[in-house]
Amino acid sequence: MKSQTSGDSTAFRTGYAEVNGINMYYELHGDKGEYLVLIHGGGSTIGTTFGKILPMLADHYRVVAVELQAHGHTGDRDAPESFEQDADDVAALLSHLHIAKASFFGFSNGGSTAMQIAVRHPAIVNKLVIASAIYKRSGLPPGFFEGMEHATLDNMPKELQDAFLKINPDRSKLLNMFTKDRDRMLHFKDWPDEMLQSVTAPALIINGDRDVVTNAHAVAMSELIKNSRLMILPGSHGAYMGEIETPETGSNIVKLTMEVIREFLDERGEDGR
Repeated sequence: MKSQTSGDSTAFRTGYAEVNGINMYYELHGDKGEYLVLIHGGGSTIGTTFGKILPMLADHYRVVAVELQAHGHTGDRDAPESFEQDADDVAALLSHLHIAKASFFGFSNGGSTAMQIAVRHPAIVNKLVIASAIYKRSGLPPGFFEGMEHATLDNMPKELQDAFLKINPDRSKLLNMFTKDRDRMLHFKDWPDEMLQSVTAPALIINGDRDVVTNAHAVAMSELIKNSRLMILPGSHGAYMGEIETPETGSNIVKLTMEVIREFLDERGEDGR
């Protein structure tokens, strides 16, 4: 494990772990509070999804930020990507780090992965923050999947391409990640309502009012996950947390989001969670 310093001079540690046949990259930020695992969106890295808010979270929690199969620093396997496999990989990483329980904050595809962790590995879950995520194809707007059928690497946001190539300048690996992300969405099959109904961990579901994910879908998820809260904020996909593709909207909405997340994570329920 290596120590590094970010652009704001905050120290953190980085490492790799062999989990389920891939060499998985992770970062450890912060040294107080409970564990919080950050799971980035599709085509992304830790920095592109969470770069703006990670220092705020690290002031209050022991943050474990991961990069998933074929993304950023993490290696690949000779198998398609799936939310189920990503969930198993994150759970295996926590076991490697001897972390028995944590809360999980997943954005977009990372939010779907967080839900799968709650379903497949409920014993390791304290709370969930599920941001701009889906569990059914109908959660995305008409034409999304038809457009995805014709998507090429040229359609991938330049900010995400640049971030990947800064970490790994091999364009063939960038293309590989893009192709696997695209194919995962094209072949995505709806999850049954009963799957979300089985989630017992407290959950905070977040969406933007102009998000890619429909607000009706976020509402439906909040009604299925029994112990959940819902927050819909002004902005596009990830704007409320400063995700790299979104325009600069000022700090107030991002600070508001972080305050609500902190309040949710720190609140104690009847079961102590």
